[in-house]
Amino acid sequence: MDNNILIKEYVKRISLFYIDAHNILSLHESSQSRIIILDKVYDKLGLLSIRQDEMIRQSLRCVENKLYAAAHVMAWAAIMDHIEEKIEKKGLNKLLKIRNKWKLNTIEDLRENYPEHQILDAGKDLKLYTKSISKALKGLLNKRNECAHPSDYYPDLNQTLGYISEIISRIEMISKAK
Repeated sequence: MDNNILIKEYVKRISLFYIDAHNILSLHESSQSRIIILDKVYDKLGLLSIRQDEMIRQSLRCVENKLYAAAHVMAWAAIMDHIEEKIEKKGLNKLLKIRNKWKLNTIEDLRENYPEHQILDAGKDLKLYTKSISKALKGLLNKRNECAHPSDYYPDLNQTLGYISEIISRIEMISKAK
């Protein structure tokens, strides 16, 4: 048998072993292999801008380095950017009709001058998502706030992977909404 064919066969077998090993190890709660499984789910998403993609990737790198609170913050930044982008596409004029006391001309004005919970309410009012999704988003925001500000909350690997997974799921829901 040709050496090139043998090498290709060995590389293929090693790759399959690597995948199988991570699938098996991902069943254990504290296994770093769970990050790789989440990464594969994330790769299928493809709904993010380049900036949002980088934020989620940074969040996953934080998990790999056991910086769980930082991972929460980066994942939240990605979903907020996604929501703000959707608000901008829907039209700031439509937003100003709903929030007639708000003063803004650009999406940057929105980001700089209004708290995230108000932006989440605005997204619901613009019908970017339902009331139940809005409540879930506020819960995710509260969790992010616990990680970004001094608190007694110190997330572990499981909590962090769950948080990132839910962020990805909510991005998908928001993207699919009409």
